Amino acid sequence: MPATGPTRPDPDALAELAAREGRGRLKVFLGAAPGVGKTVEMLAEARRLHAAGSDVLIGLVETHGRAETEAAIGTLSTLPLRAIAYRGQVLHEFDLDAALVRRPAILLLDELAHSNAPGSRHSKRWQDVEELRDAGIEVWTTMNVQHLESSAEAVARVTGVRVAETVPDAMLKGADAVELVDIPPAELLDRMRAGKIYPPEQAERALRGFFKEGALAALRELALRRTADRVDADVTSWMRRNAVAGPWPVGDRVLALIPGGGAAEPVLQQARRLADALHAPLLALHVERPGQQADPGPGIALAQQLGAETEVTTATDLTTAILAHARARRATHIFLGRGDPPWWRRVLGRTLISALARRATEFTLHVVPSPAAARVAAPPRHLPGWTAWLVVPLLVAAATLVCVMLDGMVPDAAFGMVYLAAVVAIAAVAGPLHAGGGAMLAFLAWNFLFLPPRYTLTVASAQDVLGAVVFGVVAALLAGTTGRLGRNVRAAAVRLAALRRLTTLSRRLNAEASVAELQMAVVEEAARIIGGPSCLLLPLDEALAMTLPGQFTRDAMLPAEPVLRAASPADAVPDDGAMAAARWALANGRAAGRGTATLPTSAWRFVPLNAVRNGETVAFGLLGLCPKDEAPDPEADRAVEALLDQAAVALERARLADTAANARARSQTEALRTALLTSLGHDLRTPLTAIRGAAETLRTAGAALPEATRADLLTTIEEEATRLARWMSAILDIVRLETGQVVPRREPVDVAQALEEAAMHIQQAHPGRRILRDLPTGLPRPRLDPALLDRVLENVMDNALKYSAPHGIVRVATRREGADVLLIVEDDGPGIPPDDLPRVFDAFFRAARTDSIAAGSGLGLSICRGLVSAMGGRIAAESPIAAGQGTRITLRFPQ
Repeated sequence: MPATGPTRPDPDALAELAAREGRGRLKVFLGAAPGVGKTVEMLAEARRLHAAGSDVLIGLVETHGRAETEAAIGTLSTLPLRAIAYRGQVLHEFDLDAALVRRPAILLLDELAHSNAPGSRHSKRWQDVEELRDAGIEVWTTMNVQHLESSAEAVARVTGVRVAETVPDAMLKGADAVELVDIPPAELLDRMRAGKIYPPEQAERALRGFFKEGALAALRELALRRTADRVDADVTSWMRRNAVAGPWPVGDRVLALIPGGGAAEPVLQQARRLADALHAPLLALHVERPGQQADPGPGIALAQQLGAETEVTTATDLTTAILAHARARRATHIFLGRGDPPWWRRVLGRTLISALARRATEFTLHVVPSPAAARVAAPPRHLPGWTAWLVVPLLVAAATLVCVMLDGMVPDAAFGMVYLAAVVAIAAVAGPLHAGGGAMLAFLAWNFLFLPPRYTLTVASAQDVLGAVVFGVVAALLAGTTGRLGRNVRAAAVRLAALRRLTTLSRRLNAEASVAELQMAVVEEAARIIGGPSCLLLPLDEALAMTLPGQFTRDAMLPAEPVLRAASPADAVPDDGAMAAARWALANGRAAGRGTATLPTSAWRFVPLNAVRNGETVAFGLLGLCPKDEAPDPEADRAVEALLDQAAVALERARLADTAANARARSQTEALRTALLTSLGHDLRTPLTAIRGAAETLRTAGAALPEATRADLLTTIEEEATRLARWMSAILDIVRLETGQVVPRREPVDVAQALEEAAMHIQQAHPGRRILRDLPTGLPRPRLDPALLDRVLENVMDNALKYSAPHGIVRVATRREGADVLLIVEDDGPGIPPDDLPRVFDAFFRAARTDSIAAGSGLGLSICRGLVSAMGGRIAAESPIAAGQGTRITLRFPQ
């Protein structure tokens, strides 16, 4: 029913449109077979746009020697090809880097399914197209329907020719425009016979094989269907974006089961075709069972290329897990391969197909025959090969020896339990198949040696016959059960080891104190997992930012260049070829190198470390892997994936911590700068005003002034200038302390004598003030810098006199407390408010004052703290100390 209420555009459709607008457009000229005119049609449209003023460039056009195609190029510019030396030959390929530098408005790139020459950046041309689109370049290309991934199997059945070069369905689905270039099969055959497609000798072979009228008609129908599907998708997308009500293709959902090994391709291709025909979403599921060793990776990768939503789960009951997933995702069709189950499962009806047929009554099952069904590899045994079979007779012989020793002591029937124990042991160490053989051998030994009549294979009594039958049944059950338990235990051990490895790695990453240690921990763990070299690379700006925090940002740098930051072993340095893969992986945020489709000849594989910054996922580094084993290791791949996640989080956390520390340092610097400017305005104005006033008075009225007045003015100038010099010296002291330029010259110091001398200097500067001493002799002599200590004591005493009444008393004392020597200065002034006490040693801090107390610069106690810390001591303030008044400053130095 059409919608009657107000409608809004579909947000998902709008988001998809916005995502496409950020990339270069892709137009595909699709044909049913070679020679229909795809390239000529593409060139004709390109010439029309070129004549209208568009910047059109030919990246590569395959003319195949056809005069019609060569003439269609016309005046269009062509990009020079890149020469690649391969096995003594020089191959010419499309120059991707040159195209990225040239950046035309439209680039023509023929034959989308082409495989690039070894040594190219990408193994497939469609990957070149993706990189061009990521760079914002519009690409026009051509392809035949037989090269579509989901059509390859059907084309092989129709034509008898299996196409080696395929293009993922996602490329056609993601194209902005698809144009079908079509001619009737009869006309195409006429062109073939006229030599307009292939040379005569090649045309004859094609007419006998691929170019048969029936096959061409089938290919034409397939191309029309694919184009019709695309048109329907375009119409539906337009309706969703523009909120146009209409019929919606809902209801059907296709689920494809991905087996381990290499049998997934026909299942996924047929499921994709049905999903396209039904306009239904394609789902893909792989159920991993304990002990399974077949790698589902290729099947999952193919499912993703075909646009399926993939999921991996773990279960012991395969049928239950499949049905639960199908019901949860509302699937209506289930595709699975026929496979090659053991004969006894087929006889007993215990195959997956029969189980689903019995229980999946609400689903439509599609069983896909496999041209060469891949047998799933059996789980590994504890003992390999013939070693496992040798264990069988040895354990049966051991059981027989035990029975011989017990002969006459226990009933003959009890010997069956001994042999059962041997069968269980065989199942545990070798597997259920070997346990079955062991059960047969054990039964023969028991019957021949211990069941009457002995030394024959006959059984005399019905009781012994029943015992023998029970023995065989129990032995078979025990063998199967023990084998399954063994597989489950081994699988659980593998997962437990992986979990422990992740837990250990997490603890190690969290415990590392520095960024360098964290980086080293990541590469060491990666090297241990893959059994080969590993390295960590960061972009140049990231590396500099971690080395010199706060001085480099990505906005100020050139395009990212990967820099080696850590390696295990230390000499594991990627070569120039590997670094090319690293640069591509870093620039594109995708894996490159060994085992990928980009620069697969490299010995290294580089996987990006991703983080979310400013709402976007970016690759901020690369983990390089160089495994020694050529064969893929699924367990190692899963461990590396987990490592990548944890390493990315840990490294990003370290970067954010550095950023936060830099922000705090900048904030503190800004606060210090503000305080300095405030202090400059406050502390320089008063002495400068006094000096200026005295100088002006002496200049204008000096001769008329009495001698005493002139002397007072000169004294004012001298005192204020001294005050300014002292203040500037304090500023320099703060700078030296902040930059670590203060280096104490240590020697044993008599602290009582140092206090006495400092008190005498202060009394000379403040005549009439009282300083009481309590300076016992015989105290330990800590190793201090006498000059720095003198400055500290004079500053503290000067501060005490300044913040006490004119008739107040200052007390100084020394004493020993444990392993420390204390120097104490007390005053009887108003004290320090509790709120100000924690900040009394901060630079430019001034305590609350009264009118009778002169303001200071706020640097004295801050300088004291810096000097005391440089000498290895501590300084503390207490207030009040008696009757709500007074302040005590304590200097504490180790002996």
